[in-house]
Amino acid sequence: MELQGKTALVTGSSAGVGRATAIGFAERGCSVVVNYNRSHSEAEEVGELCRSKGAEAIVVQADVSVDADCRKLVQAAADKFGRLDILVNNAAVTKFVEHSNLEGLTEEIWMKILRTNLMGAFFCSRAAVPHMQQAGEGAIVNVVSIAGFTGGGSSIAYAASKAAIINMTKSLARTLGPTIRVNGVAPGAIDTRWIRNGVGEEAFDALRDSLRYTTPLQVIATPEDVADAVIWLVEGARMVTGETIKLDGGQHLMSDRGLKQRE
Repeated sequence: MELQGKTALVTGSSAGVGRATAIGFAERGCSVVVNYNRSHSEAEEVGELCRSKGAEAIVVQADVSVDADCRKLVQAAADKFGRLDILVNNAAVTKFVEHSNLEGLTEEIWMKILRTNLMGAFFCSRAAVPHMQQAGEGAIVNVVSIAGFTGGGSSIAYAASKAAIINMTKSLARTLGPTIRVNGVAPGAIDTRWIRNGVGEEAFDALRDSLRYTTPLQVIATPEDVADAVIWLVEGARMVTGETIKLDGGQHLMSDRGLKQRE
């Protein structure tokens, strides 16, 4: 897809991967819709950064766990720019709960995670489809997690929600082709405030150091690494749909029991 002059909506784009992705689309000539739920000032900063790249940008509050908010968000893009070509379903929540602590995953936690991560991606996609069909082409990229493949991650509920999105990516790709391509990216650990706050700085430092010895690429991903993959799936992957790319430095290749330290 030629990106110049297109409109991209990135959910959860006030920080982290969403922020990097929104800025990346702006740099390539897209008009950008920056979405936030609570972080208004940070979202406005991202909007300004997009405009500094020469792009048009609007900032829209919406809670993607609510269908009506998703429809409002998509309509804001169409009202402002007259089109919507790209949707990145990035907004997500989690609760850090040890997998062995089954009682720690309350019904409230389950429903919050599923409504935001899974149902929110569906709600936004459903709202976006008519606009992409009207434009004659479109691309949806779901930001998932390697936990959706491995069953690891911050909690069982989080891993389950991401596995469900991987499956939904296939279903939507089958349903929406040939006009709309639907793909996903599944990062491993990413150096973001989200994970630092979730596990604490000491545990994060240990995780980052461990990746040097237990993964082939020996690095932790940055938000920009993930954004590059998202943008490639939109811009350059004409023959790819229904796929979820593992973006974890080879973490998924390693045994759960760990590896001997690399020399």
